[in-house]
Amino acid sequence: MNENLTSITRNEPPQNSSFEQLGLIEPIARAVHDEGYTQPTPIQTAAIPHVLEGRDLLGLAQTGTGKTAAFALPILQRLAKSGRRPQGDRSIGVLVLTPTRELASQIGDSFGAYGKHLGFRHTVIFGGVGQNAQEKALRQGIDILVATPGRLLDLVTQRIVHLSRIEIFVLDEADRMLDMGFVHDVRRVLALLPKKKQSLFFSATMPPAAQALADDLLHDPATVAVNPVSSTVELITQFVYFVEKNDKRSLLTDILSDHKIKRALVFSRTKHGADRVVRYLDHAGIKCDAIHGNKSQNNRERALARFKAGESRVLVATDIAARGIDIDDITHVVNFDLPNVPETYVHRIGRTARAGASGVALSFCDAEERGFLRDIERLIGRKIDVIKEHAFHSTERERAPVPQQQQRGPRQQQQQRGRQQPQRAGGQQQRSRQPAREQPQGGDAAEQPRKRATGPGGGRAFSSSRGRRNRPR
Repeated sequence: MNENLTSITRNEPPQNSSFEQLGLIEPIARAVHDEGYTQPTPIQTAAIPHVLEGRDLLGLAQTGTGKTAAFALPILQRLAKSGRRPQGDRSIGVLVLTPTRELASQIGDSFGAYGKHLGFRHTVIFGGVGQNAQEKALRQGIDILVATPGRLLDLVTQRIVHLSRIEIFVLDEADRMLDMGFVHDVRRVLALLPKKKQSLFFSATMPPAAQALADDLLHDPATVAVNPVSSTVELITQFVYFVEKNDKRSLLTDILSDHKIKRALVFSRTKHGADRVVRYLDHAGIKCDAIHGNKSQNNRERALARFKAGESRVLVATDIAARGIDIDDITHVVNFDLPNVPETYVHRIGRTARAGASGVALSFCDAEERGFLRDIERLIGRKIDVIKEHAFHSTERERAPVPQQQQRGPRQQQQQRGRQQPQRAGGQQQRSRQPAREQPQGGDAAEQPRKRATGPGGGRAFSSSRGRRNRPR
């Protein structure tokens, strides 16, 4: 290993017991304490000294580890010590590039909270809303810009944003950025930045494309790695329900009828699926909202505000829309659809058990998702406990899923099946997926909640205890 490359992997509590011991100046340490945080997380303990020294950084940390503060706190300090005056030159000195609107807003809030005693200005720009307010803030002059790639490039093209004087650049959630197809936009942004700058690269995973991007961006970086993606949070209790696809909404309704579930985040694979779940729960009298890419920014912000305030205790989200959700007291995460990428499962369940709290992750698995479940269990290195005592337990739990490479479109499947099942040698029938598997989930009739089953049913919920909120996001 290159002796200049510092590899730090810590899963134990940090040795430094306070932010002052990390070398943070008094105004920043005071702002952190004002937010109610007393102890740095491992990623903060590992990363902050390197950033304060001006080194490039490669940070590997999953959601909920406190990585936003790991770069926001030292960046504010470097600005304060650089001689930049809040009343002076307002050229943009810091650029944070992030994949989603929600995450950009969360990062902007963090800079505002931690830098409130310093006087630096920041703004957040993203698409999906009018640009007039964003343009006005930029023309007034800012020190820190948090942006999504599309809107940033639009404003650069309009000569409203100039990136030639960037001193510190942060690429956050790099793996998700690439998953969303932003690799070309990211590289366009990189080409606009000065060669001499400090670069910070944060990612939960490091697929080859992310590694190639990091190699191009970083120079002699320090590397800090906390909680590898295959290491799920120990405080999260995980369960799986075997259930038929068309019974999932009824099972979810039964589970959420238990008011021990104080705040639940439900993940749907598709935007339309999220809307169907919300309509079904609303009809059952369960207050909920959905956030996804088809919702306007104002609708998404209102839904998040209601969820944070406890006005709705259930939020249904797609993976991309949920990327910016940073709420400490989510007690339950429900995988209504299992993700086909096992790392995504780890990201999802990391939304609970934050800031030292415990949490519960419940996953629904139909017959076609058995392969996804095996991939997840292989990644996390353990079997997930199965809950069988519910009214919708699938009797087909042992049926193997169709391998992904063998799946056919509906027309080919119909031609393959015909009206009669072909006979194998020995007289056995060829097994294939049932036609019901190919049907979408319901028209209006299918949206109506099923009556609650007698007996213990699917409403077996697991309460969680919340720990003391003492770590910054």
